[in-house]
Amino acid sequence: MMESRIKRLATTLMDATTDKDPLVQEQIYNALCYLGESEPEEILNSCDEYLRQHDKLAYPHRVIILKAMETVVKNNIALLDKSTAKVVIFLASNEMTKSKEVIRDWQQAASNVLVAVGQRFINKVMEEVLTKFQPGILPHYFVMQTFANLSVSNVFGMVPFLNSILGTMLPMLGMAKQDHMKSVFCYALQHFSESIQEYLANLDKAPDPTVRKDTFSNEIFSAYEVLFNSWLQHREAKLRLAVVEAMGPMSYLMPGEKLEEQLPKLIPGILALYKKHTEAFYISKSLCQILEASVNIGSRSLDVQLDALLGTLHPQICAPADPSVPLTLKNHTEVLRCFTVLACSFPDRVLAFLLPKLESSNERTRVGTLLIMRQIINSAPSQMEIKKPFILSSMKLPLQDSNNKVKRAVVQVISAMAHHGYLEQPGGEAMMEFLVRQCALPSDQPKKQPPDADDLTSDSVQSISVNTLFLLSTTVDRMNNVLWPYLLEFVTPIQFTNALTPLCKSLMYLAMKKQEEGENASLIRYDLNANLPSPYALTTRLLVVSSQPYVGDCRGTAALRLLNVLHYSVHPALDQLWSKKVPLLVEHIEENTEKSLSQKEWEEKLLLFLQETLAAIADNTWICHFVTEMCRQLNSYNGFPMEKNFLYKCIGTTLGACASKDLVQKQLQELLETARYHEEAEREGLASCFGICAINHLEETLAKLEDFVRSDVFKKSVGLFSIFKDRSDNEVEKIKSTLILCYGYVALYAPKELVLSRIEADILKNIFQYFNTKVLGIKVETKDLTLKLCLIRSICMISQAIYNGVKCGDFIFSRKAELVAQMVEFIKAEPLEAMRTPVRQRAMITCTYLVILEPHLSDPDRTELIDTCLASVLALPPLEPVKERDENGGDALHKEMLYGDTTSALKDLLKSLLQRNLTPHGLQDMFAHLGPWIKSNKEHERQRAVEVSAALLDFYLSKLNVSTVIPFYNLGVLIALFSPRCSDSLASVRQHAVDCVYCLLYIQLCYEGFARDHRDEMVEGLKALKKGLEEPDFTVLFHTCNNIAMVIGKRVPPDQLMSLLLAMFEGLADPDKNCSRAATVMINSLLKERGGVLQEKVPDIMSIIHSKLEEVDEEHIRKAAQQTVYILASQHKSVVVSSLLGSSLPFDSHTCTMWRSLATEPTLTSQILEQLLEKVNRDVPYKESKCFLLGSGSERIATPLPLAATCALYEIMSAPESGAAVLGLYPPLFVTLLLRVSCTVGVQLPKNLQSRERRSSSHGPAPRSLHPCSCAVETLKVMLARGGSEEVARAVSSAGGWDLMASPERHHDGIAMLAGAMARHAGPRLPLIVKNLVPTLSSVFDSQRITTTAFFAELLNSNVVNDLILLETMMDNMTGRQKDTCMLVRMLALRGLGNIASGSPEKVRKHGAKLLASMVNGMDDKDDPHNLVALEAMSSLSKLLDHVEERDIQSMLLHIAIRIRPFFDSEQPDLRQSSIMLFGNLTKFSEGDCEVFFEQILNGLVTLLLHLQDPKPEVVKACKFALRMCGPNMGCEGLCDMFLNHLRDDRSLHYGEFMNNVCKHLMQSYPEMLNRLILTNLFYFKSNWVDIRAAAPMFIGFLVLHVDEDHCQQVDLDQLISALNLLLKDPVPAVRVKVAETLGRLVRVL
Repeated sequence: MMESRIKRLATTLMDATTDKDPLVQEQIYNALCYLGESEPEEILNSCDEYLRQHDKLAYPHRVIILKAMETVVKNNIALLDKSTAKVVIFLASNEMTKSKEVIRDWQQAASNVLVAVGQRFINKVMEEVLTKFQPGILPHYFVMQTFANLSVSNVFGMVPFLNSILGTMLPMLGMAKQDHMKSVFCYALQHFSESIQEYLANLDKAPDPTVRKDTFSNEIFSAYEVLFNSWLQHREAKLRLAVVEAMGPMSYLMPGEKLEEQLPKLIPGILALYKKHTEAFYISKSLCQILEASVNIGSRSLDVQLDALLGTLHPQICAPADPSVPLTLKNHTEVLRCFTVLACSFPDRVLAFLLPKLESSNERTRVGTLLIMRQIINSAPSQMEIKKPFILSSMKLPLQDSNNKVKRAVVQVISAMAHHGYLEQPGGEAMMEFLVRQCALPSDQPKKQPPDADDLTSDSVQSISVNTLFLLSTTVDRMNNVLWPYLLEFVTPIQFTNALTPLCKSLMYLAMKKQEEGENASLIRYDLNANLPSPYALTTRLLVVSSQPYVGDCRGTAALRLLNVLHYSVHPALDQLWSKKVPLLVEHIEENTEKSLSQKEWEEKLLLFLQETLAAIADNTWICHFVTEMCRQLNSYNGFPMEKNFLYKCIGTTLGACASKDLVQKQLQELLETARYHEEAEREGLASCFGICAINHLEETLAKLEDFVRSDVFKKSVGLFSIFKDRSDNEVEKIKSTLILCYGYVALYAPKELVLSRIEADILKNIFQYFNTKVLGIKVETKDLTLKLCLIRSICMISQAIYNGVKCGDFIFSRKAELVAQMVEFIKAEPLEAMRTPVRQRAMITCTYLVILEPHLSDPDRTELIDTCLASVLALPPLEPVKERDENGGDALHKEMLYGDTTSALKDLLKSLLQRNLTPHGLQDMFAHLGPWIKSNKEHERQRAVEVSAALLDFYLSKLNVSTVIPFYNLGVLIALFSPRCSDSLASVRQHAVDCVYCLLYIQLCYEGFARDHRDEMVEGLKALKKGLEEPDFTVLFHTCNNIAMVIGKRVPPDQLMSLLLAMFEGLADPDKNCSRAATVMINSLLKERGGVLQEKVPDIMSIIHSKLEEVDEEHIRKAAQQTVYILASQHKSVVVSSLLGSSLPFDSHTCTMWRSLATEPTLTSQILEQLLEKVNRDVPYKESKCFLLGSGSERIATPLPLAATCALYEIMSAPESGAAVLGLYPPLFVTLLLRVSCTVGVQLPKNLQSRERRSSSHGPAPRSLHPCSCAVETLKVMLARGGSEEVARAVSSAGGWDLMASPERHHDGIAMLAGAMARHAGPRLPLIVKNLVPTLSSVFDSQRITTTAFFAELLNSNVVNDLILLETMMDNMTGRQKDTCMLVRMLALRGLGNIASGSPEKVRKHGAKLLASMVNGMDDKDDPHNLVALEAMSSLSKLLDHVEERDIQSMLLHIAIRIRPFFDSEQPDLRQSSIMLFGNLTKFSEGDCEVFFEQILNGLVTLLLHLQDPKPEVVKACKFALRMCGPNMGCEGLCDMFLNHLRDDRSLHYGEFMNNVCKHLMQSYPEMLNRLILTNLFYFKSNWVDIRAAAPMFIGFLVLHVDEDHCQQVDLDQLISALNLLLKDPVPAVRVKVAETLGRLVRVL
């Protein structure tokens, strides 16, 4: 019986294989496999029977069954008995050969079954398959493939059959006419040969160790003859490849003499295939096997074939391998293996063939040959040992190759050579030099390459070379003596600069290795290596390249570390100094980055290091050699300006340490003669060198400069250049520029006590001699920019030198005025439309130092200097913003930096001038020049002028030292100049203006006698105000200006007040409107205490104020107007209110401003609010109006007076000052506005106002919407905020309550949110509000009853009503509403009664019966078409259940449970949720009537478990809750624990796993329930929800999986299988997948 059921299940599944969905097919396959795990033999027999009976079943469906059979066999091979194996073998054999045609998927699946069975029953399989393999009859394609696969999967079992198979097969080869048959014979021969080889290789484990190669040799050879002589010539490419693949393994098994005999034909035959096939891998692989077999038998005929082999194989390597095609890479590997085999047997001939190819003109030939050379060097070392010199000499040509691919291949060959000792031979050095040259390739290549270029970049050649050099230095020990000290030869030549980092790293590693071997003293043996660079050359080179430490992969650290290792070879005295200093320098590089490193500071560190080195050596001869070498290296750095500049500084430092005066002069002369004057870096470097040298050799330096000008060399230069007129001027100017710069540096660096006396007599005289040229005896000034800049810088350095030297004594600089005038001329000559050169900046810096020196400048000179500099900088057009990464971005950035530097120079110059006259008069004089710029109508001029002013005032204050109290007579004028600028349109001007006022007030305090460090609290407050000036927010600016004015008002002395006010009034005409506005604010603030001047006629003033506000929408006018309106209202409130209410709606912004001004004083505000409330309540809220359209009913139109009064209330209460008044009138305001909201939901504006509102919004945004309901909501919001209930308004806002209130459908939800927020945040306000609201429960307006009921219902949710003794009243009111004509009121009343459970739970017990009766009545409400009242009753009852007496609920328990059960599967999700939640709550009361209620739980259990897959998350949550509640009543501890642990709301559920465990517990605890549970699940097979339809069969599957054998008979298997079969046709694949899974599991109940 059980067997037939398994068969029935299997049959059902196999019937379903026709399903087109791949996932369902996969699940059917899995289900069959699952059944097979349980009953392998029964399932295999069922599959066999099914396939035999369903002969017409299409092959794709048969494949699924055969695959399942294969899996069952594989997994249970040890359990199968012979009879089942025979059945399976017979079936698979028939399936495989049923169709004469090849149907690959089907027959392959059958073949795989045979191969799987053959793992254990090889003899049975062979017995069956051999029946299909008869002599003289061509076998089925898959018979041969099965033999082939069996030979691989079961070598030891299959090889014994191969002799007879081969014997039967050989005659068939001639019969095979079709290509696919020939291919499969080849496939079989290939695998048979591989199998035999494996058998022979493992004879010790083989069942028959007597088997020998010659057992198969003759048959294999016979097969070979057919394959080679006949099939290999076939035109079909696939067949030829199959033949070739077979011949490789076959060649190992052929008799030696036969193979030898065949080679002259075989090898050419194979080689010929290369021309016919683009995919060569299989040919190369086979060829390699044939070559190995030939070598194994010691073949002599290979010799003859060698040329052909080499000629054919070589192009295979030369064709580049495509990494995206894996077989091309594999082909390369096989061909290289062929070369290895040949090179081991014929080394001379292979080399004779290869080496001439290195001279080929074809790049690919050269690269391929080098790849083969690398292979041979690595894989045939013993054969190549004596060929080393020959190979090395043949590499000369490749070393000169410029092709990057060839270079890379050469580097790889060099690497191989290094490992095998080639580089120790003569000629090895050339290879190393090549490697270093590749390391030195430039790393940045031009991006544009010709379109056909598939060349490598030199970047990758460089990268591989660097890695190779480092690996050879560090990992190949035999290379140490080759590389050291030879690599040192590459450090100094400039062409190897790019290779310095890898070179230094390798050399450092090698040197350290030598030191470990104890060769410290003799590290560099100059006696043995004549070509090595001297210690002077090495030191110079490594020090200079370290000046740019991050270039070339951070060469600075590598160079310094190498220098440190070589310290003993440089000079024995350096050990201690360098071991201490070099690590610090390296650490400094590593701590910084290229961006963060200060180049100036770094060069100073290196020069100090050099200075200390020279001091430590203290050997004049050594220093002389060193400086000579430095000068010799100068020309090497012609393409490296930064390095050359630094080398000049090193030369200056070394000359300074040189004791030989003659050498110093000789070298200085040489430097002047050889310098490249047209390069800026070189001019700077040479001048720095002279300056540094002058520290110790001032006389020699000055003398050499003068000698040079008089020398023939200089005259020759000038004369020579005169021949080329266009060049001469320029070049001569550059020489003069350099000489002028040299004098400047000499003045700056030389000892001050020596140089001061020489400045006017020698230095300046010579400088001006070079600068001014004479034409016909008249002095002509140059126009050369370089010469100008050099002169300016030189004079600046001279001024600094004098200033620093004057500290030691007095010095009168007689040429000061002349030099200042010269600088002014330079500044004037600069164009005003743009700043292109640093001439202004340099000239102003120079003047800054000059004006400090004695004597004083005359007043005219001083005025001209200030005006020229101000005009030259402030009047420049504004800079354009820097564009992001565009072509001019760098240029714009440079301009910005130049401008910033020039502005700083201007500030420093003006400070320098102010320092000479630090008095109020001096200050006034300075601002007389700056004033027009500060008031300019051009923003950029104001910005620059105020920025300069702030810097000057700050400087004045910092330097001020008042000895006697004197009046600061111009304070008022200066404050009036800056204070309005605190509101300038430019943020930077505002910030600087505050700084100016701040400084001026402190200057005043100093003049009043306070100490300079005194801090005044009010003035300090100005600093805090700056933050408010960052953004142009008018309210912030107003507030800040007001505060500034208050500070000024408190701190300006009385005698200055009038001048301040007069100057302020002038400020009203300021071209910048913001400043004009600030002036009014400040005037108002200053005049505030003189109020009362605006007592005019009310109507006139009101209209004038309104018109003024319309004319000028300025902040200061608005503020003044508000002040006026407030004063008027305090005297004539009724007139003001009536006048303002008469304004047209919607109120414009000016009217709103005037309303808000009435909120200033609480008493006045309260009186006005009461007037407005009376106007809201007096009139009806709306009027019904018939619509023009027929049948559209009437619409409600708002009445105008209540609307205007509501808007007015909003404006007044929106002013913060109205708070106190609102608090006093809180309850009437709240109730009036709440009911106003209620009455205006859905109410429209009058037609005239609708059009007006549209017009006003088209002209610009109206202040607020005039819509009646929105207007009322906004007013209520502002009333709460102003009445101290911001939390209420915020809570309602964040919950979206205000929007809901305006919605006719959700109005009551919005009111509930408001009530909840009131209960939480404004409890004490409620008694009066409730008292005022109760009468509206009987209002004629439905809307008011709904609003009040919703408000009360939510209040009952809070305990606050109990605390305030409001509960009984409100409960009675709610009960009274149960008969209301409005369904929404009835629903809200039930909600309110339910809310008592959370608000006042302790009162529920007292009123339990009454509350429960209300709920049951609600569930039975007859006028409830959409179950809304019932839904509310269920939700409320759920809440009440926790608190009612058990006796009250007991009598109704069963009635309620049965009443709510139909809702579990309702289409409405909220009904499903509420009913399930209530059911969960009811379980708490089931103890008294356990049996009856347990039955209800069982009735609902399947539904609850399936609805865990409900599409609605809230229903899933309810089901989790209900199941957790049901758990304890089910009498199964495991199930209870599962529900509690897995069904927590915060936990995600793995439904399948969970149901598996639930079913396990159900079947352990209630096995007798199996049929009932299954039948309930069957009901859900027709559910509308896909997930539930899929969950139901899964539920059944798990029940079946865990049921005990004793209870299996409960299941009506026929009914179940029929239902599942029906569901297997479901349109949704996910459902069908679950059905298939369950069908597999039914094996448990069979």
